Amino acid sequence: MGMSVGGGKGKVKSDINVTPLVDVVLVLLIIFMVVTPMLQKGRAVQLPETINPDGLPEDENELLVSVEYRGEGNKVGAWLDTKEVSLSDLEALLIETYQRNPSKRVVLKGDRRLTYGDVKDVMMAVNKAGFGGVSIVAEKKGVPGV
Repeated sequence: MGMSVGGGKGKVKSDINVTPLVDVVLVLLIIFMVVTPMLQKGRAVQLPETINPDGLPEDENELLVSVEYRGEGNKVGAWLDTKEVSLSDLEALLIETYQRNPSKRVVLKGDRRLTYGDVKDVMMAVNKAGFGGVSIVAEKKGVPGV
């Protein structure tokens, strides 16, 4: 079997060159693999699962509170957007935020490995600050975690 280099005098080669296509697809794949983890807001936690979670619209006027599991000894860590705070400071920061903008919506991301009591403490701090309610983030059952 021989290799065709162009088909002779003045003839056009009609074979498709797949190499540039593969190069572009691989570059796009790498870009998406790098950017996708950055799309998540707040601290990465293992979210609880539910069969049919209600979707909330993305809102610029939301305050994200994350509660992460840190193991048995130091069990709970709290994050206000991207800033780590202690549970005692969290309530004061929430009160300050409520005074500046009482229309903010609070969204809570609680780690599934925490007990209800651990997450309840954060919900109580949100309530004491004056916010009307808390939206809790969950992922759909069967969808791999973030």
